[in-house]
Order: sequence, then structure tokens, then C-alpha cells
Amino acid sequence: MSIRLITFDLDDTFWDTAPVIDAAEAALRTWLARHAPLLGDFPIETLAAIRQRLIATEPALRHRIGELRRRILQRALDEAGYAPLEAAQLAEQAFTVFLDARHAIEVFPEVQPTLEVLANHYLLGVLTNGNADVRRLGLADYFHFTLCAEELGIGKPDPHPFEEALRRAGVAAAEAVHVGDHPLDDIGGARGAGMRAVWFNPQARPWIGDEHPDAEIRSLREIPGLLTRWR
Repeated sequence: MSIRLITFDLDDTFWDTAPVIDAAEAALRTWLARHAPLLGDFPIETLAAIRQRLIATEPALRHRIGELRRRILQRALDEAGYAPLEAAQLAEQAFTVFLDARHAIEVFPEVQPTLEVLANHYLLGVLTNGNADVRRLGLADYFHFTLCAEELGIGKPDPHPFEEALRRAGVAAAEAVHVGDHPLDDIGGARGAGMRAVWFNPQARPWIGDEHPDAEIRSLREIPGLLTRWR
């Protein structure tokens, strides 16, 4: 059966994520030092402990990473001595600073040319566990839909995001392929939902997952040729 739908992961598939998050964390800390001095130099271990407590109380937050970060910030500000309303306002402002910096992304050079080619022949969608928004990156016009764990309340590798993508596109699992870098979230998740899976592996790492991908690529430029061979 021919492929009609291609879904893509974002982080570490369209860009290198680690330096972006590092820069966003640095921007957040700089802002907090200036606008929330009572917080001081808040240890990472303390933030991690707050995170664990919040998830233990409300497990669904594990998939709502934006809301989880807001709650962590607000709880830290509460514990630093800010009044509840001020803590909430500071947490929202701080999260906005983080999110703005989180979108200071340089996509891999092959991303837009590849999407340009694929969008003329296939339905394209996004499946992400992260909080990057393609509308803020100039990529939204290529995609028929974007599904993120924050909105769905569950993330990859659970089959629900993949099944929702199939429903949105109106295609069968055999007519869809997912492209991503993560052996479990992307490859295992897609295969578990009955879709084909393409492993984006630019560093030529050894395979460590259970469900093997249907194909492995070093560059997104390989996708059009791969799909032609599959036809």
C-alpha cells in the first residue's frame, strides 16, 4: 500500500536540541536573577525534587511539559517567599522568557527543501513530545496538523498520538510513516501503532531499540528517494 501520510518528530530530528535548551535555561536563570531575587541561586537538585513531587501528585503532568515547568517555577517562587499571586505572575513571565529562547532554533539546512518536495506529494504532520511550535519557526504551512503531548495529555510512544494522526489524515496505518530520532518514542511508538518507521540517525549510532525501524537515514534529504523505492 502506498504511503500517503508522513509524520515527523521535531527535537533532534529538525534541529539539534541540547544547545537550544541550554541557552533557554541560561536565559531563564538570568531573568530570574534580575526579577526574582528572593529565589537566589536555586539548586538544580531542589527543582528536580519539586518536579518529582508534582508528578507524584499529578502524573499527567509528565506529558504536559510546559505546564509542568510553570508549576515548578511557581512552587519554587512560593518556597522562596513570594506571595501566591506574585509567584504565579513571575512564573508565567519566566516561562515566557524560557519559551521565547526555546524557539531561537536553527533548523538543519535540509529541513525546508525536503519539506517543500514532500508537501507536493504527501500529507505531512508533526508528532512531538516537546513544546516547540512550528508556527513560530516558519514551518507551519508544510503541515496539515501538529499534535503535541501537551495538548493530547499523552505522548509517544503511547499509540494514541499516532492513532490521532491517522484519524486526522483519514489514512490507514499501512499508508503512513513516522520519521524520528528516538528508538522508543519514535520508532517503537510508530511500529506499535502499525505505521512504518524511519530512524533519523545522523551520528550512525548502533541500534538499541526493540522494534527495528523499516529504514534508517543519515539525512532528511534521503526521504523522497526512500519513499520512491518503497513504491
